[in-house]
Amino acid sequence: MNRLLAPAAALLTLTACNALTGPREIIGSETQQWRVAATGGDRTRLRDWRTAFIEALAKARAGGHGREIAAEGALLDPDAGIVGVPIPNGDYRCRVIKLGAKQSGLLDYVAYPAFTCRIQPDKGLQGFAKLSGSQRPVGMIFPGDSMRQVFLGTLVLGDEKRAMQYGRDPDRDLSAFVEKIGPNRWRMVFPRPAFESTLDVIELIPAS
Repeated sequence: MNRLLAPAAALLTLTACNALTGPREIIGSETQQWRVAATGGDRTRLRDWRTAFIEALAKARAGGHGREIAAEGALLDPDAGIVGVPIPNGDYRCRVIKLGAKQSGLLDYVAYPAFTCRIQPDKGLQGFAKLSGSQRPVGMIFPGDSMRQVFLGTLVLGDEKRAMQYGRDPDRDLSAFVEKIGPNRWRMVFPRPAFESTLDVIELIPAS
């Protein structure tokens, strides 16, 4: 996690981490098709997303977090997605939940307080960025199907001001399905991220 970032030509500046600036540059290809832009590893992770979801829930329940999972309702139900994409552009309250520790010594369930995320148009797609916190996904949302869109991007860590280009480092690459799960409520489902957890879920609720 502390490795040096790639050369400057492969990086995207995030202005003071409070503005979304050209996330299209993170994805080297100009394609509108997520399968063309995605790495082989991310295509595999997305294909097996439901298996990862079930495995992560089982680990969290075995760790004594069944009550917390039940309290989240649709957010942590693998089959809760409904027709209703694309997600609108705008600012969101985004809350991260990590499920299923990848190794001993880590927690099987961690829920973080809400941060601010932003979605905005970017060259025919939608740019996404989590604007604060120690782990900040930044990238693009692509069309998917009637149920889901697809996010591809990279992870910005700590006080870094630049995002690594997608595909340069598998440990930084991120992929997720974006689903509507209720009125004015969406989620991003990240199967098997490189660090900490078996599954990450980001809840997205419009800020206003």
